[in-house]
Amino acid sequence: MADYLSPEAVRAFYDHHRTTRHYLTNADGTPLRMPGEHLDAVLYAAQRAPTDATAQLYSFIHLDDQPLRQTVAELTLNAHIASSSEAFVVCADGRRVKKILEANAIAPGSWPAIAVHFGIGDAVMAGQNLLTAAEMLGYQGCWIGGVMNNLDALCDVLKLPEGVLPFAALTVGRSAEDTPLRPRLPRPLVIHRNTYRDGTPEELRAATEIMNPIAHRPGRPGQWARLLKSYFAEGGSMEKREPHLLAVMERQGLKPERTE
Repeated sequence: MADYLSPEAVRAFYDHHRTTRHYLTNADGTPLRMPGEHLDAVLYAAQRAPTDATAQLYSFIHLDDQPLRQTVAELTLNAHIASSSEAFVVCADGRRVKKILEANAIAPGSWPAIAVHFGIGDAVMAGQNLLTAAEMLGYQGCWIGGVMNNLDALCDVLKLPEGVLPFAALTVGRSAEDTPLRPRLPRPLVIHRNTYRDGTPEELRAATEIMNPIAHRPGRPGQWARLLKSYFAEGGSMEKREPHLLAVMERQGLKPERTE
C-alpha cells in the first residue's frame, strides 16, 4: 500500500510553491537545462493529466532551440523564456483528434467551441501536472499569459496549423530569487456551497486588503485594485487583447459561427 502524506505535508508542499521568473543559469548566462531524466519525468506527469472524452486536446511546443526561445521571449515580452531551464508553449489542440478520425476513415464533426472549451481545460491540467512534478524535483516555474501580446506572430513563428491555439507559455528552472508567499482570496469568496454567492461589498473590500501585498513593487505599496484596473477595467490590457484573440481564433478555425 502506498504511503500517503499528512494534511500538514500537503499544505507544506503548496506553501513552497512560488511563481518564479529568475532562474539559475550557466556561468555564461545560457540556460541550465534539465537533466534528461528530469525532463522525461515532468513530461510523463504532463501526459498523465485527466482529459475529456479521452481526446487529449492539447499540445506542448517545447522550445528547445535557443534562437527560437529568444524570439518567443521578445514576442511575449517575457525575457525568462530565454533563460529558464525549459520553456513550453501550451496549446489547446482540436486538430490532432480530427486527423486521428480521418486516419481511421471517420468524418470529423464541427465543434470549434468545444475545441476551445475542453482544449484549454486539457492544456491547463497537463501543464499544471508538469509544473507540480517539476516542483517535486526542486524546480519552480511560471505560467505566462504574455503569449497574448503578439498572438498572431507567435502562431506564425511556431507554425501552428488550423485547430491549434496557444493558451500560455510555461517556464521551469532552479529559482534564483527569494519570492514571498503570495496571498489568496478568502475561501468563502472562492469555494461556494451548493449555489453561487456574490460577496458583499464589505467582503470584497476586505478581500482586496488581504490581496494588496501581491501587487507590491519596490518603493510602491501594493494596491491590488490598481493592478486589476490595469488588466480588467475599461481600457485595460484585457479589453485591448480581446479583438486580437477573436481574430486569431477565427484564423485558427476556432471561432464558432453565430447561430440564430
